[in-house]
Amino acid sequence: MNLQSQPGSGQSAYRILREADLRDYLAGLPAIGAQLGGAPADWSISEVGDGNLNLVFIVKGGSGGLAVKQALPYVRLVGESWPLPLSRAHYEHMALVHQARLAPMLVPSVLHHDAPLALTAMELLEPHIIMRKGLIEATRYPRFVEDISTFLAQTLFFTSDLALSAAEKKQGIADFAGNYALCKITEDLIFTDPYRTAEQNRWTAPYLDATAAAFREDLDLHVAISRLKLKFMASPQALLHGDLHTGSIMVTATETKVIDPEFAFYGPMGFDIGAVIGNLLMAYLASAGHERTPGERASFEAWLLETIEGVWAGFSRKFLALWRNEAKGDGYPSLLFTGEAGAARLEAERQAYMARLFQDTVGFAAAKTIRRILGLAHNIDFEWIADERLRAICEARALKLARNMMLEAVSYTTIGAVTYAARELRHWQPDFAR
Repeated sequence: MNLQSQPGSGQSAYRILREADLRDYLAGLPAIGAQLGGAPADWSISEVGDGNLNLVFIVKGGSGGLAVKQALPYVRLVGESWPLPLSRAHYEHMALVHQARLAPMLVPSVLHHDAPLALTAMELLEPHIIMRKGLIEATRYPRFVEDISTFLAQTLFFTSDLALSAAEKKQGIADFAGNYALCKITEDLIFTDPYRTAEQNRWTAPYLDATAAAFREDLDLHVAISRLKLKFMASPQALLHGDLHTGSIMVTATETKVIDPEFAFYGPMGFDIGAVIGNLLMAYLASAGHERTPGERASFEAWLLETIEGVWAGFSRKFLALWRNEAKGDGYPSLLFTGEAGAARLEAERQAYMARLFQDTVGFAAAKTIRRILGLAHNIDFEWIADERLRAICEARALKLARNMMLEAVSYTTIGAVTYAARELRHWQPDFAR
């Protein structure tokens, strides 16, 4: 069921809903009331949002439940001093609709959307857990590689010039072009602030003080991150989720759901793929900080490295298969590659394309890692390591890997080279730890 914004009780002027307000609001939506079941007075409503931007409510009735997300007119992490447009809820809703069409069963179903309230009601994902929290507990997810590689291949290929006509692609870019405020957050927090003195930056002090200072003075790194920033701003290859980390993925042993695409826009494919891989690398290098006894997580860490390799391998295989079998777009027109020689030359170009995409992926994975350690919004992979010195050791390993990946991306020609480098740094000790 996918109910769009409805007239009457389904729409109203914007106001921030609290639990009592939400109860009254949902009671005025017959389809939602029927799904929840029972009397509205008996519905349980709890605000569970632990993200940086929005309110999130879990609502349960006698017959079922749902999740309700409402955008706030400011960044929740910071407060009203950082205003943010409510239009991001519109782009998130559009992205969810697109993703549901392109990657069925891998995103939550939209049950209701109210544009004026910047509110979306979605299926309640239970017993799913935020993947990042599961990884901290060393939980393995056997479906994840298959599901996330499918999500990436399907959503990226079918919104690219390889699948769309030029007119369709340009219309898609136009549809999401207004989400520039969320893009600006990315441009600042990922590609600029960690490399300069910024009021909102933070890191595990005093242990990482010297590293943070070195990153602010490293002109080679500044050039590399600026090239990535320009690619992010000027390469609308496909419709991106825009914030595809392990906190935006909910999982069970048998199911994967991608949530929270409010940063969606048309950008470089490697940004989404790199976000997944970068966050898995952080989970790997943070794992030592969650050990109770040395080596107890070794098997889990090996699984994490296999998962990283599997994400790229699965994506690459599926993306190439789509290109070979579903290429109806205006990119690489088939009439230019006729005959046996043409087919061979096009296949060689496909492989070259994937090599370039992998280089982008490596760089963006590094950028995502650095921002989560030296910038504003951090990962609980590291933050939940109570011993600050141990946390800083894990973070220093991740920063060392990320810096090398960003500056030497061309030397990482395979995903195995990335996991090898991570494995080599697993026991490396920074100067402050020696």
